[in-house]
Amino acid sequence: MNHISLVPRRPVPALDVALTSGGRFVLGAAPGGRFDLVVFYRGLHCPICAKYLTELEHLAPEFQSRGVQPVAISSDSFERGSQMAEKVGAKQVRFGYGLDLLSARNWGLYISTARGKTSIGIDEPALFSEPGVFLVKPDGTLYYGSVQTMPFARPSFQELLAAVDFAIAKDYPARGEYCGEI
Repeated sequence: MNHISLVPRRPVPALDVALTSGGRFVLGAAPGGRFDLVVFYRGLHCPICAKYLTELEHLAPEFQSRGVQPVAISSDSFERGSQMAEKVGAKQVRFGYGLDLLSARNWGLYISTARGKTSIGIDEPALFSEPGVFLVKPDGTLYYGSVQTMPFARPSFQELLAAVDFAIAKDYPARGEYCGEI
């Protein structure tokens, strides 16, 4: 299996998922002024995801004031996605559900198999994607990306907010774009 990696300054794959609040999130249809912050999470079964997304919910107004529109997405069902949104008290962050695992792989996310119940007593889905965090420019190109093979050691949203401030102040370009011969 080849693991596809995205390239900064180039278009990201299409993304179209249903939202727990109704409607759909279609990347690029109504982009954030500066970035869409796309946060892929493992699912309701993951206690680390709940803590991480709670941090995002608290910082969402700060991101939004900088023209960054956050969305959290998993391959969970509507019911599980809604439960996660409720668990984190989502009012600012939109929650997408039903992410197709082929789409997850196209985004460079790793896929895991179920290991039964997690530490909080919730069954893992048979297959689910591991976390990823992306900043996508309004033109649909990748600015920043981070993917994990595990649920822990994710990028800090506070540090990402500081990075957004730096990028705005310095008009800092996306890095990691070189794909030529080495």
